Amino acid sequence: MNQHTGFARIGTTPEQEARSAPAIRQSLKEIVQRYTAKRDGGAVTRETESGVIEIIEEYQGIEAEARAFADATARVKNASAIGTSWGGDIFLRGHDPEISAERMKAALLRSAWRHVYEGLPVKDCASAKDRKRFDLFFENPPELTLAAIAEHFGAFLLDQRHHILKGLAECFCDLDPAYKSHSKVAIGVQGLPKRIIVNHVDRYLSSWGAERVKDTLNALRVYRGQARMEYGEWSSMMDEARRHGEADFSGGIIRSFKNGNAHLIFDKQGLLDINRALAEFYGEVLPDAPNATEAKRPSTEVARDLQFYPTPRRVTEEVLQRLQLSGGETILEPSCGTGDMMDELADWHNQEDRWKRRTPLFVTGIEYDAGRAEQARAKGHHVMTANFLQVAPEARFDVVVMNPPFYGTHYKKHLDHAQKFLKKGGRLVCVLPATAYYDHGNTIGEWRDLPVGSFAESGTNVPTGYCVWWKPKD
Repeated sequence: MNQHTGFARIGTTPEQEARSAPAIRQSLKEIVQRYTAKRDGGAVTRETESGVIEIIEEYQGIEAEARAFADATARVKNASAIGTSWGGDIFLRGHDPEISAERMKAALLRSAWRHVYEGLPVKDCASAKDRKRFDLFFENPPELTLAAIAEHFGAFLLDQRHHILKGLAECFCDLDPAYKSHSKVAIGVQGLPKRIIVNHVDRYLSSWGAERVKDTLNALRVYRGQARMEYGEWSSMMDEARRHGEADFSGGIIRSFKNGNAHLIFDKQGLLDINRALAEFYGEVLPDAPNATEAKRPSTEVARDLQFYPTPRRVTEEVLQRLQLSGGETILEPSCGTGDMMDELADWHNQEDRWKRRTPLFVTGIEYDAGRAEQARAKGHHVMTANFLQVAPEARFDVVVMNPPFYGTHYKKHLDHAQKFLKKGGRLVCVLPATAYYDHGNTIGEWRDLPVGSFAESGTNVPTGYCVWWKPKD
């Protein structure tokens, strides 16, 4: 437990976490109460074991403190003069000290959020990207409430290991595309590179490449239950690599070259740990690894498990940006599920446009599962209940947007069939597992990776992305 806040720390057992949960809730409640009391004035209370509410701290509030400061300034000036005769400056820098109540409130809010962040086991498990995101978040955070704390930090507390593994996956996916293939991870270390080349690792420890190296080594250390490197340790390792050409790290060696590149070379145990961590993160959700068996089935037969993964809102928002909609388009969404993406499309014309009023879109969905189709229709969407692969194609749509079944390479049949529904000059955006691009070569048009764990809320950590294709006009 953190002695200042009573927060549980990472590494505790489930039983210990369960016992500490009330302490966490009480501590957070007390921090929010203290923040409010300091800002507006009031008392911080605590209930004793006998049920008595006792006041443990009282505050005047920032507005009152600001007035008291101004009054104190006036008293000090008065104490330094007789009548109206001026004897000279008494304040440093030659002017009266001033404070702003609004700036005090902003500083208090940032301090409160950082105090919660540093007390909870968030930064101990958050990925390098999430830690950088929080640095920006703290510059202008929302009002501190228990609900806001749960919204921004809750996911890290509920599943710390997920975020540790996500951090490792982010680092390795950024450094080498091979790690975006869950099938290579599934078949063992022979499917992964033993050496990674990082560019722009120059003499500045804040350079892009140096930051990537540090994030990667720290992600591996956190996965192993080790503390992140302190700045001195990190600086010494990089200095040794530059002076002598290489340096050891826990999991291998780093070699430094005069062109600014660095090679991370993993030893057998390091590579095994990386492989095991990524395999655990990605999971065995897609049986499309080279050693997986899949029964032959007719091209239009629906797989036994279509791996229904609803499209998360963040993915939908990015996909819609890529559609370059102008209004009035006819849109088809095969495998539309319960209509989550159609919800966003239906609301598209209501979103703010500073130049003109948007023309509504005309969206049609197709869904094999009758229950999900009915759920989509209940929200007002036009949905056909059918196996998309058995629907006769008609090239009458301006746009096809889709998140087809991820099962095996079954998605390829959906992707091929969808192209037949587009008008000439129409565009298609298709969300796919990353193996479709990196392993199978089954994508069309331009490929874009989605962030690691984009579908985690839908039940899979498999690397994903999407392809964007424009049908030729002639």
